[in-house]
Amino acid sequence: MTAPIVMVHGAFCAGWAFDHFRLPFEAAGHRVIAPDLPGHESGPGRPMVAGRSMSDYARAVRRVIDEQPGLPILIGHSMGGLVAQMAATRSPVAGLILLAPSCPWGVSGSTAEEAISAVSLYALGPYWALPVDPDYASAERYLFDRLGRAERRETFARLTPESGRALWETLNWWLDPFATTHVGASTIRVPVLAIAGELDAIHPPATVRSISSRLGGETLVFPGMSHWLVGEPGWERVADACLEWIALLK
Repeated sequence: MTAPIVMVHGAFCAGWAFDHFRLPFEAAGHRVIAPDLPGHESGPGRPMVAGRSMSDYARAVRRVIDEQPGLPILIGHSMGGLVAQMAATRSPVAGLILLAPSCPWGVSGSTAEEAISAVSLYALGPYWALPVDPDYASAERYLFDRLGRAERRETFARLTPESGRALWETLNWWLDPFATTHVGASTIRVPVLAIAGELDAIHPPATVRSISSRLGGETLVFPGMSHWLVGEPGWERVADACLEWIALLK
């Protein structure tokens, strides 16, 4: 019996981020669950995302994990990679795959650009109490930079506001007295695979390696790829690498 797979989306997204990425896993016989994190659900009106904590997201993912008939493989992208790390500290999983993951508490970024992004949101005021709207210029430059213009516009139109609190807990973890995103190295006792895009400016390869090393995992870097590993050109190769790694867990 193939293990179920739970896929955790990143900031400003929802489960739809894996619409294509999940297909090779389902073709290989895995049941794939890609939940919407709290406040990211589709429907009329503005999502109720303000005030949501990374802890809220991790609890929601743990509930999904605990509902599975067997130990699942947990795959998280970007901020969802951090949510996945947090969830895996308390709910048993068979393996953990991190796609361009955000840093847990105590792990610093490796570039000046990451440091700048950590403080850039302060221009919005007390953003930690607000829903933060996606910004097209930033998405065009950092997230969807390898998509064609039409696909970039179409994908951006699906983005939703993100919790300013969750962004603050992630980007400014050193200011969080509760260490919300702390992930103890000894609390994850399963195989870990981290994947980075060579051109990713959001979470560069050096940063991803630091996260993976802390968890005792291995790291793959895909040449010519950026941050949107689940949907930019080359995503099929990323999915295949994940499936090959999963096959070795058996």
